Amino acid sequence: MASENSGLLANPELLSKIDRLRENNVGQHVPLPQLVVAGDQSSGKSSLLETLTGIPFPRNLELCTRYATQITSRRDRDDKVDVAIIPGPHASDEHKKLLRKYHPQGMSPHDFRAQFPTILEEANKKMGIRTTTSDGGSVFSEDVLKIEISGPGQDYLTLIDVPGIFRTPTEGLTTKEDVALVRRMVKGYIKDSRTVILAVLPSNVDPATQEILTMAEEYDKQGERTLGVLTKPDLKRPLALGYYVARNRGSDENDAYNQASAEDMFSRDPWSRLPKDRVGIRALRTRLGQLLGQITQREFPAMRRDIRKQLENCSRDLQSLGASRQTEQEQRAFLFSLSQQYHDLVQNALDTQYHRHAAFSQLKLRLATNIAYLTDLFNIDFASNGHLYCFDEEGPALNEETCENTEDDQGSEGQAASSSKRSYHAGEYDDSTESLLLDGIISLKTPIKPPKAGIMGWIKLHHLRSRGLGLGKFDNALLSIVFREQSVKWKDITMAYLSDTIAVTHRFIYGALFELCANVKVRDNIWRSIEDEVKIRHRAAMDHALFLVSIEQSQTPYTLNHYFNENLQKSRGDRMAKLLEDKVRHESIVDKNHNVRKTTAVVTLEDIRAATSNKSNLTQSTEDVLDHLSAFYKVARKRFVDTVYQQAVQGLLLTGPKSPLFVFDQDWVLSLGSAELDMIAGESPTVKEQRTALQKKIKDLEVAIQILNK
Repeated sequence: MASENSGLLANPELLSKIDRLRENNVGQHVPLPQLVVAGDQSSGKSSLLETLTGIPFPRNLELCTRYATQITSRRDRDDKVDVAIIPGPHASDEHKKLLRKYHPQGMSPHDFRAQFPTILEEANKKMGIRTTTSDGGSVFSEDVLKIEISGPGQDYLTLIDVPGIFRTPTEGLTTKEDVALVRRMVKGYIKDSRTVILAVLPSNVDPATQEILTMAEEYDKQGERTLGVLTKPDLKRPLALGYYVARNRGSDENDAYNQASAEDMFSRDPWSRLPKDRVGIRALRTRLGQLLGQITQREFPAMRRDIRKQLENCSRDLQSLGASRQTEQEQRAFLFSLSQQYHDLVQNALDTQYHRHAAFSQLKLRLATNIAYLTDLFNIDFASNGHLYCFDEEGPALNEETCENTEDDQGSEGQAASSSKRSYHAGEYDDSTESLLLDGIISLKTPIKPPKAGIMGWIKLHHLRSRGLGLGKFDNALLSIVFREQSVKWKDITMAYLSDTIAVTHRFIYGALFELCANVKVRDNIWRSIEDEVKIRHRAAMDHALFLVSIEQSQTPYTLNHYFNENLQKSRGDRMAKLLEDKVRHESIVDKNHNVRKTTAVVTLEDIRAATSNKSNLTQSTEDVLDHLSAFYKVARKRFVDTVYQQAVQGLLLTGPKSPLFVFDQDWVLSLGSAELDMIAGESPTVKEQRTALQKKIKDLEVAIQILNK
């Protein structure tokens, strides 16, 4: 494509930039100004291209264009021709690798023309072009043969030659699928507003049958970027760019054909009547250069905006994919970072540092606050309803029959524990805790009945049933029996408390992962991988709490706490004071002026003797059991509540080394093998492909920005 009149080319520097953009694959992402040569099969495209470029394109049907050919001329110091194959949009990685190996370069123009038939044959093989319908592959390919002609006499011009349009398959050669493929290819090239359509129209058929004009009109309604090249001037389809008449080498003309001599025909009638700037290859080449320059000048600002906009979109899309997780090192680093973020969130949740992360706007993630609330309720519930009988001595006396009924009530109450529903105090029941119920780790809440009246009668019956032949004192075994029954509700209350705290902890772990890991696949894989161990640790906390219950209820009541004796003496003193309330006399001490200085409550020794001497052995023993039970129960209850919280909740659920909160940590990440690591954190093939494509596109677009800014 040697320059005939380079002065008519608009802004060579701008065209050079477009050429460099195309060299750097920017045309795959942003439509670039270009000239597309299109027409029906056997329309003379190959002859026209040969005349325009000097490249001897094949003309017979068997060797007609099977793929798009991009012919780029660029001004350079040395004359040379480079050839490459650009993979099509749907090419496999293996096919792309094969095509990129084919890259003849540095040929002289003479050697290139001599080797061109061989180059076409090699390109056909690389692309997988078949020669008959019995062969594998397709007659046509979406790959692009790129021919780059450089030299000091070249102008910046790019022509895209697309396969000729045809309607009827050729038996043994083409199929209906090939017809559709070619139509898609042609439309794909001519639809963009930055493309000048060079419509080649033969002289030996009815112009009305030329489908390229219909296609061009579909995408270029006003004909503003369509240029017709024809050999007879009787077409009725008006084009804003008009038509050009060109004389091509005929199939019967040999290599001695001279273009200048052939075009002497335009100086004779009737061709001499046509405008001189509308006939001949020289006029056409000049006009093509002008059109490419004009469309480049017009579209350059919009093209620059498109490139910047696409770069912004690609960068945002790549960022949304998160850090790359394609190699083992990247996957482990990703999980390390995530586990550290999770650890920090856990620590802040335990330390109530809720201002340090936006996730704590969700109340379910305020872990320490929720646990403190549940623990307060646990303590209140234990103090109010943990005992079977009120320690107030008032109430109906029990006989053997009512004692039997009491035992039945206890049995039905225990049965209700397994069937009634519970509610979560620190958050409603949700799907994240359902598996805990299904696995039997937590339980539904048992309605806890308030304490009963009649404790003296209840103790008296137990004493009657268990007394021996000794005098006066009760057996320690009786205290064990009544304490075990008095604390019968401890298990249900403790299970409810642990169920609540386990549910809250479980919900926190899942919620924290949900907040920190936006990738659903990775988050779900992590959860599935740690869930079993998390549940094991939940169950250990519940089992330990129940173990503490069994220790309190199965052992002989014993304590070293001095409050036991204080409570015991206080109970005895309170009973004596109650017995003497009616016997109290109030005596006043007056001074010499008869003013009352002090009033004292006085009880006589006789009243004291009477109050303490009129009791039966049964009553005395019953009161002693009650005093010991009351004193010990208070100590045991406070001790038990503290121990359950400190050991089962704080030690096993929250802060201990076996806390379920710390299953997902950096040690866990280190323990993962390559296969596990890839399964949990590896990118799916779709994401890998998407990331690779985005990275390549960003690289191409960044190069484009650099080219445009120079």
